[in-house]
Amino acid sequence: MSTTFHVYDTTMRDGAQQEGINLSVADKLTIARHLDDLGVTHIEGGWPGANPNDTEFFRRAQSELTLHNATLAAFGATRKAGGSAATDPQVQALLDSGASVITLVAKSHPGHVERALRTTREENLTMITDTVSHLVAQGRTVVVDTEHFFDGYLLDREYALACVQAAVDAGAEVVALCDTNGGMLPGQVHAAVTDVIATTGARVGIHCHNDTGCAVASTMAAVEAGADHVQGTINGYGERTGNADLITVLANLQLKLGMDLVEPYRLQDATRIAHAISEVTNYPPFSRQPYVGAGAFAHKAGLHASAIKVDPDLYQHIEPKDVGNDMRMLVSDMAGRATVELKSREFGVDLSGDGDVLARVLARVKSLEQQGYTFDAADASFELLLRREVDPSMPVYAQIESWRAITDVRGAGEEALSEATVKVHAGGQRIVATGEGNGPVNALDEALRQALAVVYPEIGQLELIDYKVRILDAAHGTDAITRVLIETSDGSTSWTTIGVAANIVEASWEALLDGITYGLMRGGVAVR
Repeated sequence: MSTTFHVYDTTMRDGAQQEGINLSVADKLTIARHLDDLGVTHIEGGWPGANPNDTEFFRRAQSELTLHNATLAAFGATRKAGGSAATDPQVQALLDSGASVITLVAKSHPGHVERALRTTREENLTMITDTVSHLVAQGRTVVVDTEHFFDGYLLDREYALACVQAAVDAGAEVVALCDTNGGMLPGQVHAAVTDVIATTGARVGIHCHNDTGCAVASTMAAVEAGADHVQGTINGYGERTGNADLITVLANLQLKLGMDLVEPYRLQDATRIAHAISEVTNYPPFSRQPYVGAGAFAHKAGLHASAIKVDPDLYQHIEPKDVGNDMRMLVSDMAGRATVELKSREFGVDLSGDGDVLARVLARVKSLEQQGYTFDAADASFELLLRREVDPSMPVYAQIESWRAITDVRGAGEEALSEATVKVHAGGQRIVATGEGNGPVNALDEALRQALAVVYPEIGQLELIDYKVRILDAAHGTDAITRVLIETSDGSTSWTTIGVAANIVEASWEALLDGITYGLMRGGVAVR
């Protein structure tokens, strides 16, 4: 593995600035462990001294965080104008953090120096020199992030290069060129990085934001120009449109350019790590995210499926397992026989010699999609449909006699209360259960669980974790067809089921019942 190229993660500092992300100290400790598993070389833990949360993180990290691959870095700024690094309290907080690597943000754009720092260009250069040399003298490795570098470079090349040179001469190990506004294109980045290296001899890093959608491409361009330190965030987190997605960058460098950056088994854990960090941030995974998204290797068109049946490489740029992902076939009204056959294999059902069942399943799918179903978003419902077509006598966990849900409001200003009653036959008995909830679907969920738990206590492991409603043919107003998607989890994995009806409660009931049925089947629970 490369011991010189830096894969520098700033999820917990720059990524945490994304709208809707708020990380506790415990969250950051968990994320750091995942990042270490991925094999990054540096983990930026935050800005100690700037806020209590980050200061506490570094304090706890010293005793609670054991890193096997990465080095923890503290982030801060150059000393204040007119002061001294030796007496600046924020510089001292960086030293007190215990981090062996300190990353300093330094101005490199004349407008920011004069209008934001309210100082002179010469004083800014002195601030860089003083702070870097002081930290190096204290035994720290220093990375300098030259903020707004590319915009400053286009405005005043000589001054931007002078900022880089000041950092290098003071002892900075790396000078990271920052596209802070995210407005650069890859060609501009490549040209500037080439110039910086040739003119200053600096070891150059790259830090890109994604405002033009080019953060990853610009990072790759910088590497091709000679940068050997890349900064980014997991899942592309960051303010505005985010930062370069570090997993995409890492996969591109290793799988496309052949760079030996992390052990292959670590990259094969990338999908799990990306999704695990999504759970910590409570920010839903992006299904179309390169490499690790749920749809990154999902195929819907019948033409694609026919080719993939012959050779998966015909429509895939890498082996999905190289990043811990998997190929998926999506069943829809665009599906052909090859799609259904390949999808069936995912479920352990071989239909290659059963043309009649293939034809029935395909006809059933196309008919249901015309009614508003979408099985490319509900694999679990499709698997249930498939197994019922393969074995029409497939036993069911319960026969539903009836269900009903009512919502009652007792007076103005009072909260609505929903109540549901479910009558089922299971385990040789008739069971009636009533549930209350903060809405009819919640009440139905409670009632169904109470009823089935009498015979199937395993249902207690299943939890509804997401609920989505889509109105179809909205021009019909309140008479429109409703599509409901419900995601259910057993604590280790999840699955999605679908219901479609003119009545939102009926659609929800269908998806809810399928979700529980699939969960029991997936868990190997026998019909009783």
